[in-house]
Amino acid sequence: MSSLPEGPNESKLEQISRILIDDSSRVPVSLWFASSVFWLLMGSLAAMISSVKLHHPDFLGNIEWLTFSRIRPVHLDIVFFGWSSMAAVGCLLWLQARLCHVKLPWPLMLSGMAMVWNVGVCVGVMAVLAGHGSSIEYLEFPAYCAPFFAIPALAVLAANVKMYLTKESQHTYVSQWYLLAATVWLPILYVTAMFCTYFGLVQGVSQAITNWWFGHNALGLWVTPVAVATAYYLIPKVTGKPVHSYHLSLLGFWTLAIFYNWAGTHHLTGGPLPAWTITVGVVGSMMMFIPVITVAINHHMTMRGVFHMLKTSPTLRFTVFGSVMYTVASFQGSLEALRSHQEITHFTQYTIGHAHLGLYGFFSMIMFGAMYYIFPRITNNEWSSARLIKVHFWGSSIGVLAYGIGLCWAGWWQGLMMNDPSIPFLQTVAYIRPYLLMRSVSGAGMTIAHIAFAISVWRILSRHHFVMSGPTLFTTTRPAWREFVNEQEKREQAELEAQ
Repeated sequence: MSSLPEGPNESKLEQISRILIDDSSRVPVSLWFASSVFWLLMGSLAAMISSVKLHHPDFLGNIEWLTFSRIRPVHLDIVFFGWSSMAAVGCLLWLQARLCHVKLPWPLMLSGMAMVWNVGVCVGVMAVLAGHGSSIEYLEFPAYCAPFFAIPALAVLAANVKMYLTKESQHTYVSQWYLLAATVWLPILYVTAMFCTYFGLVQGVSQAITNWWFGHNALGLWVTPVAVATAYYLIPKVTGKPVHSYHLSLLGFWTLAIFYNWAGTHHLTGGPLPAWTITVGVVGSMMMFIPVITVAINHHMTMRGVFHMLKTSPTLRFTVFGSVMYTVASFQGSLEALRSHQEITHFTQYTIGHAHLGLYGFFSMIMFGAMYYIFPRITNNEWSSARLIKVHFWGSSIGVLAYGIGLCWAGWWQGLMMNDPSIPFLQTVAYIRPYLLMRSVSGAGMTIAHIAFAISVWRILSRHHFVMSGPTLFTTTRPAWREFVNEQEKREQAELEAQ
């Protein structure tokens, strides 16, 4: 609960300050988070439809606006703009306010920006379903959707900078480097990409380079810094231990900033581009071993001696899982950039598996952990059911591991078969089909997890606002929700009658 001390040395004044900061964040952060969870459900629905179509092409085949060429981009854009970006904004606003020890500025304006962003996603989704989307990955929404994202991004940047410039803390924490950089990079990336691709600043293959400069950096310089910053905050906060090494965190931040923005062109290996542009992408990808290894060392060494806390803490379990997947997916991504690797995995299910291990296994799991930590503090309430949290964790973790490992394994052999001219293409299709079925089953597991999470979020934000007592851990036993609601209603009725 937000009213409880968060550290053994926290004074009464610090406790009051923290409560006021959380109160200032309540409406805007709740709105950004709740919106992201809604889009998570919508993205899961679009994902299930597009996944089933891969092994049963006639599924909903008579509905034009649900063809694979439309529903797949809708899934991708909902996950990026709806779920990932809105969750990232909610998380970074709360984190920066906490780290700067200041109230969240302009809460009404930031709440309005969340609504503007939601309108942008809605308009973009309807446009793509109607057949007005582009063929540019991560930029399928039409150009007229751009103001709905660019203006809120600039507003979030302004709020972030204002908090930092007026901060009352004496230190600049490692998480703040990532949060400030992410909010600077996002509008630069998005506005530049829109002008280059939609308004003709570049033409031909240069548009492909711009596409993957944005597509890769939107993940690596926007959602990745927010997730790494969140892990750097939550792991020490929950365990009560300081970050292992300040110098390693400094090295990790600057090497990410320097090298990641060069890595996008490795997606175009084999395309009609100058060889040097591909080589730059390969070199940038290989250099990413440095920030990934430094972050992995810092997180692991911070956790050393307290791994037993994973048995009870939902926040810590989700966050540590995501941190481990950051290392795994990033190592895999760097190796995937090599030309010898691309010769096998390009245009296969391997890339899909890798993408989900990164954006879901790493980023989404850390965002889940952050919400389990933040929601109780901004609502003065607790999670209603440890059972729902367990369903969420196991459905998400097992689902994404089965999804990612299965598709990477299948994609590798799919690539080898396609490179062998003696193997008929239909034989490759027959080989991959069972793995596509497994993809749908794994996706269904993650969707069930998302529904469990959405139920928990709805309850903690419920208009009845029945206040739970004590933190909800994996080992916490609570009465059934309906029984709890009935008891609270009876108690309130008795109080009214007594008055």
